[in-house]
Amino acid sequence: MPEERFSGLPENAHRELKEGEEYRPILLPEKNYPEVNLRSVSIGLLMAILFSAAAAYLGLKVGQVFEAAIPIAIIAVGLSSAAKRKNSLGENVIIQSIGASSGVIVAGAIFTLPALYILQAKYPEITVNFMQVFLSSLLGGVLGILFLIPFRKYFVSDMHGKYPFPEATATTQVLVSGEKGGDQAKPLIRAGIIGGLYDFLIATFGSWAEVFTSRVLPFGTILADKIKLVFKVNVGAAVLGLGYIVGLKYAAIICAGSALVWFVIVPILPLFNDSFLHTLNPVFTGNLIHVPPEIIFRDFARHIGIGGIAMAGIIGVINSWSIIKNAIRLASKEFKKNKPVEITVKRTQRDIPMKIIIVGVVVTLLLTFAYFYLGVVGNLLQAIVGILVIGIIAFLFTTVAANAIAIVGTNPVSGMTLMTLILSSVILVAVGLKGTTGMVASLIMGGVVCTALSMAGGFITDLKIGYWIGTTPSKQETWKFLGTLVSAATVGIVIMILNKTYGFTGEKALVAPQANAMAAVIEPLMSGGGAPWLLYAFGALIALALNFLKVPALAFALGMFIPFELNIPLLIGGGISWLVSSRSKDKTVNQLRYEKGTLLASGFIAGGALMGVVSAALRFGGLDFINNKWAESAAAEWLALIMYAGLIGYFIWDVMRISAKDKQKNQ
Repeated sequence: MPEERFSGLPENAHRELKEGEEYRPILLPEKNYPEVNLRSVSIGLLMAILFSAAAAYLGLKVGQVFEAAIPIAIIAVGLSSAAKRKNSLGENVIIQSIGASSGVIVAGAIFTLPALYILQAKYPEITVNFMQVFLSSLLGGVLGILFLIPFRKYFVSDMHGKYPFPEATATTQVLVSGEKGGDQAKPLIRAGIIGGLYDFLIATFGSWAEVFTSRVLPFGTILADKIKLVFKVNVGAAVLGLGYIVGLKYAAIICAGSALVWFVIVPILPLFNDSFLHTLNPVFTGNLIHVPPEIIFRDFARHIGIGGIAMAGIIGVINSWSIIKNAIRLASKEFKKNKPVEITVKRTQRDIPMKIIIVGVVVTLLLTFAYFYLGVVGNLLQAIVGILVIGIIAFLFTTVAANAIAIVGTNPVSGMTLMTLILSSVILVAVGLKGTTGMVASLIMGGVVCTALSMAGGFITDLKIGYWIGTTPSKQETWKFLGTLVSAATVGIVIMILNKTYGFTGEKALVAPQANAMAAVIEPLMSGGGAPWLLYAFGALIALALNFLKVPALAFALGMFIPFELNIPLLIGGGISWLVSSRSKDKTVNQLRYEKGTLLASGFIAGGALMGVVSAALRFGGLDFINNKWAESAAAEWLALIMYAGLIGYFIWDVMRISAKDKQKNQ
């Protein structure tokens, strides 16, 4: 096939189409292009393995899972450029689509399943094995793909120009620009090396502290002990990069939620008497006068965040109800068609046939039921109830996930999963399933639902990229299953390694904030004890108020829930994003700087996370080089602050080098 030159996306790619106007993608529907071959599939699977491992480590460490689509797209472009491969645009979309299975599968797994290990520390009779993680992730991922496909045309085609699709836009631009050259991979690789080495020195050798705290100062210790005020910041490169991509707006909202909890609620709670505190959290006894602020946050304040996240999920379902009805209508029409797909549908609009989708959904639900019945509960009624909860909630929330990604690029999967856990626990208790078996059952159900919703949200990004560029949807959909299989297996192995290396409870344990929240919700519901319903209700009221004020409730609630030291770097990274993209009077230069920063931030994220996995593997193999005495000293914290400032300075300097000359080169 002769080499084709692409100037970029068509003019009408991002606006609503006029009456009678048609969108013509880069890869023309009437032609066939290289898409699925040994190269694209093998590289895509390799990306799925690498980024699954990296995303699992980062997510369990800081509670945030980075989206792998952009880094994988950049790598695909770089490899095509290095090999001087022509007409590789379709191949690169397939690489990105298969590889991006990593982040979404990881989110589904780590938000729920590590809670099994957390509860096992308290209830030794709970057993955790590879198959629990693997099957929950695999079955949930497959359900997410199958449930989303009927909605594809609605989101990517029927709503053309009405949704911004921020992540899909960025990824598409990277892939399209790759046809002009692979220079974009260079800053990514450079930043990956710098960020990777930086975080590797912290994680492997403890060269400086990982967290800088106000306790390093004499008056800071007094404030923490007496007034319960403490300031913390994680100085890692990966978290800084994550903040840049999140952006200033959402980082500020997240930190506002964090500030409310840490600077208002945590200091106020010790002022209440013992009986009121027991009412707020029935499992707590005593007072909070001599309790560190971190424990107050863990036992009280974070439950407010859980309530806020759950309510944000409910609001999302209500707001998306019309979308659900429209998608069902479109799917039913498609199912009734008897004409051959190959004749009636353009290549760029060709999905897996609806009849195959329906059969696939039925088979997957039956397999999930069999696993739930034979491997978890052993009771027919409880297994039937469980599969009904999984199927109904996963289907209804599919549109919520896709809609959230289409509008803001953020999937409220953790909030929807928390609501699933609360609902499933109440229902399972009603049918007689309690205790540790009930805890395991609820978490497995939550794992399947969480992964399904995570996959649905992530996959709509892939399909929108394919729509803009002009790849074949059925090929993306088919090979997504293989990426899901490989990612599920990788995540299962990585979680087991990280549990044995760091653990999820005790000193130096991985934070796993979402999984800890799941465990905190499940345990009282299934053990006959009380739950902090008043704290949940307070968080829900905050979310309702924020929604009324048009403030993103989910972002604020996440700030209330995620530890303070992990939110401040988001604000710093978001501030850098605003700074570098607003200093020039030339809008084009600002845009180029922002894009350069995105590459550097992606490198920090990928490099830091991957080297974190390497560090964990070394410790798993018995190679521990950390001098704990030094790593926990005040000097290590001050050095951490200096190194962090240097890292930030390098980032800003490298981005700000973009000038008007670079603008001319890109024209």
